[in-house]
Amino acid sequence: MEIAENAALIVVDVQKGYEEESWGKRNNPAAEENIAALIDLWQKTGRPVVFVRHDSPEGSRSPLRKGYAGNDFKDFVEERRGKGGGRELLVTKAVNSAFYGEPSLRRWLAGEDTAQIVIVGIQTNMCNETTARMGGNLGYEVVFPLDAMHTFDQDGPFGWSRSADELTRATAVSLHGGGFAEVVTTEDVLKGASAGTR
Repeated sequence: MEIAENAALIVVDVQKGYEEESWGKRNNPAAEENIAALIDLWQKTGRPVVFVRHDSPEGSRSPLRKGYAGNDFKDFVEERRGKGGGRELLVTKAVNSAFYGEPSLRRWLAGEDTAQIVIVGIQTNMCNETTARMGGNLGYEVVFPLDAMHTFDQDGPFGWSRSADELTRATAVSLHGGGFAEVVTTEDVLKGASAGTR
């Protein structure tokens, strides 16, 4: 696959609050390693990187609430911030889509002349999927490396429940089949991004 030289990597909500047991069982233990590999390559090749942080309201019970330790980025992400050669943005949000954060992601991407975005992070079927759907609607070419993200088992209506893997597959089918994003692997993206810099 082809990854443009100005493709933006959007790292969604990789925060310590997701390590709390209250979320339940997660999938894809390799997610963090794959996210780190993509950040490293993006910074090495001078591509733009966006770090997105979910700021739940202070006073809420959310592990991602402002002023709580869970709001912080996981260490492997925090250690990499600021190493992107200036082509880096921090977006904070209080909803699912990174396009509804501050400062404006869409405006910044326009300034970078970016038409292709690669979405990674937490959670696959929540903020990642919402950002991908909106990105597709806005006309971006959305790349969705499914093994560079994870989610959790979840209960729904009517007594239904789905495992993290089932939710991941549903997201992949919806995004890919619906034309919102190209669902790929981390290896696909790493190869495509490396080939574009030769």
